Amino acid sequence: MLEEQFNILVRKERSAFMNLTETLLEIRDGIATVTLNRPDQMNAFTLTMGKELEMIFEEADRDDSIRVVVVTGAGKAFCAGADLSYGVLTFDVSRREGREIAGDEHRDEGGKVAMAIWRCRKPVIGAINGHAVGVGITMTLPMDMRIVAADAKIGFVFTRRGVVPEACSSWFLPRLIGMSKTAELVYTGRVFRASDEAGSGLFSYVLDKGSVLDKALDIAVEIAKNTSAVSVALSKGLLWHGLTEKDPETVHLLDSRCFYWSGFQKDAFEGVMSFLEKRPPNFTMSPTADMPSFYPWWTSDNEQV
Repeated sequence: MLEEQFNILVRKERSAFMNLTETLLEIRDGIATVTLNRPDQMNAFTLTMGKELEMIFEEADRDDSIRVVVVTGAGKAFCAGADLSYGVLTFDVSRREGREIAGDEHRDEGGKVAMAIWRCRKPVIGAINGHAVGVGITMTLPMDMRIVAADAKIGFVFTRRGVVPEACSSWFLPRLIGMSKTAELVYTGRVFRASDEAGSGLFSYVLDKGSVLDKALDIAVEIAKNTSAVSVALSKGLLWHGLTEKDPETVHLLDSRCFYWSGFQKDAFEGVMSFLEKRPPNFTMSPTADMPSFYPWWTSDNEQV
């Protein structure tokens, strides 16, 4: 009871600190559940929502008490795409803001959210409980898993709005489903049911709507209870950045370096002993304090393997 009261207090303090108005944040048992919270507008994406999501993922990356982030939507939709309340100025940033912005200066808000997710060392699971269109689906592509309601409408609709894919989706989407399928979905801009692309690789699970969040939380709990936070953070780096390495030999060198380092850390000792003693592990290493000196290896300061 006291633990639950403490968790509620912490959630209130964090929400107040972040001044969240279009998202909700609940942190319990190592799992941060983020809810897009404009249900009357089908959680349409705004600049405010984008800035709140950036802030949440930056905080999740810094906070060692958070092991996994789950993102879902309030009401019947996940996110219906960009809020179109500006009408024809919705995508005309300079006129909308009343100032001239150089093309190389502008950074799309969906892309900034995608990069915040990409940089987050914690696993991120999208619990896509309903329709996800435009930025509503592209913001989920850097998430590590997407679990979706079978009847959810999904669409990369940018060509039907006279714009182009954003949120770094031209990088993420081909890596998830291949170039040919990406071209089909992007060039046509069609809206489809999630169940129609169940085998494409876009989604980890396609389920009844009522099971989506439960499945995401089940996976999150499995990670939070059984794994080393540092091992997961390193594994996430290896998986995502391995996609850009030139050949398997380079990845082999990275794997070897990470495995060698992790093998003499206390979490590895605990992992072995907990198995031998047939008890749950008690991993204590911290992604904010205990990562190896060569992490992140993909930056200019750590180019050498």
